[in-house]
Amino acid sequence: MSAVSSRLPVFPWDKLEPYKATAAAHPDGIVDLSVGTPVDPVPGLVQRALVAAADSPGYPTVWGTPALRDALVSWCERRLGAVSFAHTHVLPVVGSKELVAWLPTQLGLGPGDTVAYPRLAYPTYEVGARLCGATPVVYDDPVADLDPAGLKLLWLNSPSNPTGRVLAADELTRIVAWAREHGVLVFSDECYLELGWEAEPVSVLHPDVCGGTYDGIVSVHSLSKRSNLAGYRAAFVAGDPAVLGELLQIRKHGGMMTPAPVQAATVAALGDDTHVAEQRARYAARRLALREALLHHGFRIEHSEASLYLWATRDEPCWDTVAHLAERGILVAPGDFYGTAGERFVRVAFTATDERVEAAVKRLG
Repeated sequence: MSAVSSRLPVFPWDKLEPYKATAAAHPDGIVDLSVGTPVDPVPGLVQRALVAAADSPGYPTVWGTPALRDALVSWCERRLGAVSFAHTHVLPVVGSKELVAWLPTQLGLGPGDTVAYPRLAYPTYEVGARLCGATPVVYDDPVADLDPAGLKLLWLNSPSNPTGRVLAADELTRIVAWAREHGVLVFSDECYLELGWEAEPVSVLHPDVCGGTYDGIVSVHSLSKRSNLAGYRAAFVAGDPAVLGELLQIRKHGGMMTPAPVQAATVAALGDDTHVAEQRARYAARRLALREALLHHGFRIEHSEASLYLWATRDEPCWDTVAHLAERGILVAPGDFYGTAGERFVRVAFTATDERVEAAVKRLG
């Protein structure tokens, strides 16, 4: 049996452990701004929906309940501007990371095929390509940089993880048109779409971008950040019904089912905008406090107009910056986790509690 793991890069977060130990030794404890995991409570209405559906002895369906599909369709139309959506345009998934990692395999890609993703990017795009034996390729501008021959899957990510960069509608339109011209499937990771600060993110499903047709495009969404549901593994994809129909058939055979209580919780979360606004306000305050503290401390911040991160640099190797902050009890992610282009940056998450953010601000003062 061949070791599939041999195709994969070293799991990056293991390299951060010594710095985590240093930060944890701070007299006032660690301020962990590295991973970006939600720390605020799950909204009450979501918890209640989960509990009400707790008596679910039967198997859930891969496609989800009609109520879930109604909620997904309604949200896409209301929040993304999608038009003429139906149940065939949506598919729940068991967390967005699972989808990203296994999508190339489920699409039947393999040796000789190319999967492209941004030069600075979430590492799981590369992992997904390597798991199926496809060739991973990075780009700055897909239209200018990529050879469409053999290119089967193009990942977009706006707002970006790690940089927080937002692709404007005209840029998305240009990329989608190019991909369609060359028969390249576009998957747009839009998990931070509701967390725009200095720009208003636009979905590839918006008619201004896609022209009102969803051929060859799919968007990826998660409730982990906007609703604090990382522990629920609640996510979905939306777009081209031919692509989603094929994924549905494959995922049925694989038993990739969102648990029934989580489906009910997702319906509740997508039907309520109040808790999203409240969570945005928390993040906005933390972002402002950390941004000002980092600038005062001598950092420069680039992009960061959306998402849950500040892309910051002291114009030195990223691991020197990680060590510098660890000595002050603050743990951040080195930029080279996201590609060699990030080797002089760090990613600073503002997902810690108000108390921990205040502690970080004082230490940077």
